[in-house]
Amino acid sequence: MAPRTLFLLLVGFVGPLCIIMMSFNQRSMSQEKRERIRQMQGLRQQLLKEMCDGDKEAFSNGKRSLRDMSDDELKHFIVDENHGIIYCYVPKVACTNWKRVMFVLNQSEPYDDPVSIDKDLVHLPQLFTLLNSFPRPEREAKLKHYTKFLFVRDPLIRLISGFRDKFLKVNQPFYENFGRYIVSRYGNQPDPPRTAEEAFASRVQPSFHNFIQYLVDPEREKEGLFEPHWRQMHKLCHPCLIQYDFVGHQETLQDDAELLLKTLKLEDDIKFPPSYENMTSPDYVLTWFRTVPLEDRRKLYKLYEGDFRLFGYQKPSELLDG
Repeated sequence: MAPRTLFLLLVGFVGPLCIIMMSFNQRSMSQEKRERIRQMQGLRQQLLKEMCDGDKEAFSNGKRSLRDMSDDELKHFIVDENHGIIYCYVPKVACTNWKRVMFVLNQSEPYDDPVSIDKDLVHLPQLFTLLNSFPRPEREAKLKHYTKFLFVRDPLIRLISGFRDKFLKVNQPFYENFGRYIVSRYGNQPDPPRTAEEAFASRVQPSFHNFIQYLVDPEREKEGLFEPHWRQMHKLCHPCLIQYDFVGHQETLQDDAELLLKTLKLEDDIKFPPSYENMTSPDYVLTWFRTVPLEDRRKLYKLYEGDFRLFGYQKPSELLDG
């Protein structure tokens, strides 16, 4: 056989072989990645169990079981009866996109792309079926048999996100209900503007330190639960009273979303909307807290310590050490 002919035959054989090997390696890497994500999921579940077993009442606000919880404490649980899913949504933790997914799943197949759903629509009251709309025995049955999931986030970064979203933009409801009081009480503005637009025009806004002062003020404890955008995540989703099947993190959002949809056998039917990776650096947090005195930082950590411990977030020693 001529050398040129042999060379062409070899190229013809090696080319497809390389493609097969590359495809095999990609599948292998994908499987390894999924296995790592599954292992991380197991560690998150184990940590929750250990923390809750160690001090269940402290993390459950004194509640011993689901029967002790009011309807108001269960209003963040979205139920999808068609697929047997319960999602506890946490504001400022990808909840808009997960609500888009839950909305689409309740429509007829083939499902729309969740990205096509208007972000304001999914925050309308009465749009979803909530767990607290069912009789108590039915709630317990659904919690026992449905797949339950939530997503969490570094508690301080979530606070920063909530502050930016609600107080650094013109938002009349939040200015009227919170911002005006915060500016008056902690911002040395005895008679702040009546509307958010007037406040922005005159540059009268709560500072981040004012917001932290508001949160750590002992008066908040007397008022009961925080507003959901800065309420502790474990007080929204009660992980020591409800055994979750999946605990996702904002920091690994896309990987966790992919695994969750695969677990639910929905990976071929629906795709989680692409979103930015939460790669916030420690310097970002330090920059926001540079105006907050050490004493207030420590008080704030005590308020959110449960979230740090239950969900495996590292204690921010750089903020708390004098």
